[in-house]
Amino acid sequence: MSRQKFARRACLPGLAVVAACGGARPEPVVSAPQPASEAAPSVKKALPVETRREDVFDELHGVRVADPYRWLEDGESAEVQRWVEEQNAHTRRVLETFGERDAIRKRLEELLTIGVVGAPAVRKTKTGDRYFHIRREGAQNQPVLYVRDGVRGTDKPLVDPNGLSQDGTVALDWWMPSPDGRFVAYGLSESGDEESTLFVRDVATGQDTSDRISRTRYASVAWLPDASAFYYTRYPEKGTVPEGEERYHRKVFFHRLGDDPKNDVEVFGAGREMTDSPSVSLSPDGRWLVVRVHQGWDKSEVYLKDLRKNGGDFVPVVTGVHALFDPIVRNDALYIRTNENAPRYKLYKVDPKKPERAAWKEILPEKDDVLDDVTVVGSEIVATYMSDVASRILRFSRDGKPKGEVALPTLGASRGASGRFDGEEVFFDFSSFAVPPTIHRLDLKSGKTEVWDEVRADVDSSAYEVTRIRARSKDGTMVPAFVVHKKGLVKDGKAKTVLNAYGGFNISLLPSFQRASNLLLERGGILVVANLRGGGEFGEAWHRAGMLESKQNVFDDAIAVAEELIAQGYTSPEHLGVMGGSNGGLLVGALVTQRPDLFRAAVSAVPLLDMVRYHRFLIAKLWIPEYGSSDDPEQFRWLHAYSPYHRVKEGTAYPAVLFTTAASDSRVDPLHARKMAAMLQWATSSEKPILLRVETKAGHGAGKPVAKLVDELTDVYSFLLSQL
Repeated sequence: MSRQKFARRACLPGLAVVAACGGARPEPVVSAPQPASEAAPSVKKALPVETRREDVFDELHGVRVADPYRWLEDGESAEVQRWVEEQNAHTRRVLETFGERDAIRKRLEELLTIGVVGAPAVRKTKTGDRYFHIRREGAQNQPVLYVRDGVRGTDKPLVDPNGLSQDGTVALDWWMPSPDGRFVAYGLSESGDEESTLFVRDVATGQDTSDRISRTRYASVAWLPDASAFYYTRYPEKGTVPEGEERYHRKVFFHRLGDDPKNDVEVFGAGREMTDSPSVSLSPDGRWLVVRVHQGWDKSEVYLKDLRKNGGDFVPVVTGVHALFDPIVRNDALYIRTNENAPRYKLYKVDPKKPERAAWKEILPEKDDVLDDVTVVGSEIVATYMSDVASRILRFSRDGKPKGEVALPTLGASRGASGRFDGEEVFFDFSSFAVPPTIHRLDLKSGKTEVWDEVRADVDSSAYEVTRIRARSKDGTMVPAFVVHKKGLVKDGKAKTVLNAYGGFNISLLPSFQRASNLLLERGGILVVANLRGGGEFGEAWHRAGMLESKQNVFDDAIAVAEELIAQGYTSPEHLGVMGGSNGGLLVGALVTQRPDLFRAAVSAVPLLDMVRYHRFLIAKLWIPEYGSSDDPEQFRWLHAYSPYHRVKEGTAYPAVLFTTAASDSRVDPLHARKMAAMLQWATSSEKPILLRVETKAGHGAGKPVAKLVDELTDVYSFLLSQL
């Protein structure tokens, strides 16, 4: 990964599917769940797994909050582990009765062999350009890092994690080549825990050096021009910070090849808030060291240091401003993309010798389209925009003069461009619902583009069509969604429909290729991708309208899109499923508890569900800027009003729900899925199953091997298709 966007990593983008019908929407329930001692069910129903309820309460800001399944928070408990085994066994018994499982598995195995490709990082060697890029082919569990000498040279595997474990659970988390292409720093993790160990590989020999640095989760690496050393980020060693804070306090260090990492000098981070998360970059000539500090999904700071001044301090470029600032450093200039007073972003050019704010020069002003990504290559700026939730790529001179638009194959998505800082070529990725991932090469001199790498897909893209709908949310906001289905669909309200959404962390869902979703489309189903508030599709104002005290807007938006699908005759509540992951799993939980009448089935993957206590576990303090914290009286009121675990009501006919989580998840603690599954099993009055699936040797999703993905998705689609 040649360019790092930390803000897109804290929560894994997931799928969220909403099913809806017409009718008035009630306000969120605000009473706490009924504890066992207060419950008065008329009939004692048998539970699939007997689960103890306890009279556990917290008094928070004058509100008595019940938590009858708190004992399920302790994943190390032998009792909890036995309970999980029983839940998994029950889930197996239910799912294996579906007669189409074998056919589903076979097709998913075929779909998931559709490969993965990434745009290259280009480095200049003594003999020419060297290209580093990832690709996964066929049944490989993990992507492989390849190196290619010359733009049309032969790929050679450089780092292949597939042979490092029998079950394919060792993953390549990140990588960064040295400026001269001689070395690559890269991170490996096991079982999906994302707790990377940094290695350095010599490209010529294919062997690792003696350098090995632990605790380099999400590492940011900036090499010196001569590849003798690098700046990098790492987390503290256990025992050096208060217990429970080992996943915070990220700092910048300096490492010289061959040195003991224990002696690496700390460069940046001392005395800062433990949730501050710095990343580092260095100008190509090695003079200007830049640190960007992530402070949530709507705020960052930038610091600059002149390494030619021995003993010089970091100079604050921008601090204390509630906006995002993303720097790109070159030898003569610092380019800063920001949404300060520009919700759809603009670009400044800054003289690093005079970084005072008054001297900044605006070169790309704010437009109607959202400035999503910027790359500076050679004499040009290549900017990726989002235009009504689809990518556009435009070229500009270094001073911001337009140089034309890059033609894209169709309406689709690109994550941005890359290229050597002084090069004459640019690479960008592209995909769409019916277009598999492709890497394109743009020659800046001729303006011509060509396919540089692509994957083959056993999918008849000509059989499908994509349309757009817009739904009016509760407050009148119009919410867009893509609708994908086979050509000639008859709107009889009977189509199995899956509505994907996310709605958070400034993450945008653009029209991109989704392998497993083809299983649904091939069977005559409908795939819908909705762009809810909380995402970044329409800039920072759209994001802020779905965070903190405005989080309920996200759920209202999803309900509105679902109701519009029904109103237009695409489907009906009996044929609708909801599926979401991570923040999308929270969305699913909120929709199931606020509007259980709208769905036939729901899948909530690696979810956040107890929003009163979420911030106490793993890395969740990082998400307080997005959600808030129940430690604050006002924020508690927001969170408690929609927290799915606290909105469950005994005697409600809930839809069928499958919760999926993983034992090694180091982002969202599996306790959320455990507690919510127990709560719904106890509360529901319907006969529809409430299931829990807990994966071993897997995490939040990143690095999950294809073999485990096939197993999981076979269960997910067996569940959805059997229910719908």
